[in-house]
Amino acid sequence: MNMNNIAAIFKKQWKDTLKNKTIFIQFVMFPILTLVMSRTIVIAGMPENFFVNLFATMYMGMAPLTSMAAVLAEEKEKNTLRVLLMSNVKPYEYLLGTGSHIWSACMAGAAVICAAGTFRLPERFFFLAVLAVGILASLLVGAAVGVRSKNQMMAASLSVPVMMIFSFLPMLSMFNPDIEKIAKFAYSEQISRMLNHAGSLQPGMEGVCIIGANLMLFAGMFVLAYRGCGLESKTPQ
Repeated sequence: MNMNNIAAIFKKQWKDTLKNKTIFIQFVMFPILTLVMSRTIVIAGMPENFFVNLFATMYMGMAPLTSMAAVLAEEKEKNTLRVLLMSNVKPYEYLLGTGSHIWSACMAGAAVICAAGTFRLPERFFFLAVLAVGILASLLVGAAVGVRSKNQMMAASLSVPVMMIFSFLPMLSMFNPDIEKIAKFAYSEQISRMLNHAGSLQPGMEGVCIIGANLMLFAGMFVLAYRGCGLESKTPQ
């Protein structure tokens, strides 16, 4: 593993993100919305940190998934990805560089969302740790979509419905018991439950197992998508 390659890709993606307003807004929209809503709307009987937990889950399901899919699809469409893989950059080095960039950008937004809540210090660490795992899961889904997509338009058409499912399932399950029975098998629902019970500092064995199963499933989906996209045979030996 060449750390210089990973660091170079990490820096490259940061520069590209600052230029690409469509992707950049993904990282700042929900943190700003959380700050505004949590500070301006107060409803009698509303649970503590309601907007913080709600928008944190939606942010985790949207931003990393759509951003990762868009970045990979764009570089694949422009043949940048193929050029990198034909050079000394290994596939996992590229994915680590790109993935760590999006993960760190999302975690910066997650820190802003966390700051909007009324958490004790241990709860803040728990909140961010749970979101970090959820962001990783969304990255894997976005990577599978992006690698499989032929261009940015296809990536958008595939990632938007997937993103809508994972980001809105927790909210819908709050109002519909039938949806809740299905939603509990999705990582986003388990992340939402953990955030809503951050005060206990206990993730729960069922939630950990379901999220772990989701991570393995998404990793397998990415491997299959990568092998089927025609890039594997082009990587240097």
